[in-house]
Amino acid sequence: MSARRVSILGSTGSIGASTLSLFEEAGAAGSCEIEIVALTAGRNVEKLAEQARRWRPERVVIGDESLLPELRERLTGTGLKLAAGRKAVIDAAQLDADWVMSSIVGVAGLEPTMAAARTGAVVALANKESLVCAGPQLLAMAKAAGGTVIPVDSEHAAIFQVLQPDCAERVLKLILTASGGPFREKSLQEMSGMTPEQAVAHPNWSMGAKISVDSATMFNKGLEMIEASYLFSTPAAKIEVLIHPQSIIHSMVEYQDGSTLAQLGPPDMRAPIACAFAWPDRLPWPAPKLDLAQIGQLTFHAPDPERFPALSMAREALERGCGAPAALNAANETAVAAFLDRRIGFLDIAAAVAETLERMDRAGDLVAGADGDAVEVAMTVDKASRRVAGDVVSSVGRSN
Repeated sequence: MSARRVSILGSTGSIGASTLSLFEEAGAAGSCEIEIVALTAGRNVEKLAEQARRWRPERVVIGDESLLPELRERLTGTGLKLAAGRKAVIDAAQLDADWVMSSIVGVAGLEPTMAAARTGAVVALANKESLVCAGPQLLAMAKAAGGTVIPVDSEHAAIFQVLQPDCAERVLKLILTASGGPFREKSLQEMSGMTPEQAVAHPNWSMGAKISVDSATMFNKGLEMIEASYLFSTPAAKIEVLIHPQSIIHSMVEYQDGSTLAQLGPPDMRAPIACAFAWPDRLPWPAPKLDLAQIGQLTFHAPDPERFPALSMAREALERGCGAPAALNAANETAVAAFLDRRIGFLDIAAAVAETLERMDRAGDLVAGADGDAVEVAMTVDKASRRVAGDVVSSVGRSN
């Protein structure tokens, strides 16, 4: 069998690095043969160069054009083809690959993901924003091109594995599990004083700073609710969130006959990546094994809507549709960046998102999105939301 051609968009981030780690281990086990077509990164030129020397891709792309000279210097003598800039990342996404990992963080991943979907490749999707901002269009585009989209988020990968296509009409609800993040047992008063360092210290998962903060606010689960609705053609009313601190059950599907099917596994992102890579087969690799006897107990409880208002905001945005999900996502990205820069407090994140959506609603800016090119509409709403969110964040910062 010939090697499978693979591109990784966002190779230096948590998911990209986990993907290459999986390939390393599966290759050592003799169960995976791949050929890297493209590796792209935003600014981490040192790590990108290290990966490029190891994997010898056909194309190496750094998103920040100012870092191209440093990338060239680090890869002198390798003969690798180098490029830089937003267009170069999109071009890399369109190269001839069988499987594309889309793991660029933020709305910056939207255009490259769309470009990859147009090629007919299997798109392993870890970029939430592509689904949140343009989910229906992305899925339709991939299908029309003869490809498919397989989710890599552990929750959606779980549902993907246990959702029986022949019984789709018999689904009572989808249950997304959430760890609850590092502040799941903290009071509102305690949460108000939490620092960026405390917010990114996730108790179960190893993730990047932005998604770790999203876990702490539970905005990640709100965005995943929107993703699940689009991925599995399920209305908001049939999607539930349940806090499960052990992060062993990754999500569940409840059917009308009383059966609830769950997917279990250790909290390791390489497992859903392996699923997306080998589906419908299974990839043999030295995966960490689940020892339920040692774990001993699995617990669950409903999220507190007062401490985690992000869930209700996301549900409302999903039900409203049009530009609301894209606006929610952009406002959250802006607020999280401000928190990580210490310009606003932890609880100000949700407050800033709520105020941004309210202002955009009053201005009539949330009705966009019913017609037109999905990427253009999403980017227009995104830009408007970031502008409003920036004003909101500035006012919050001055009042603190």
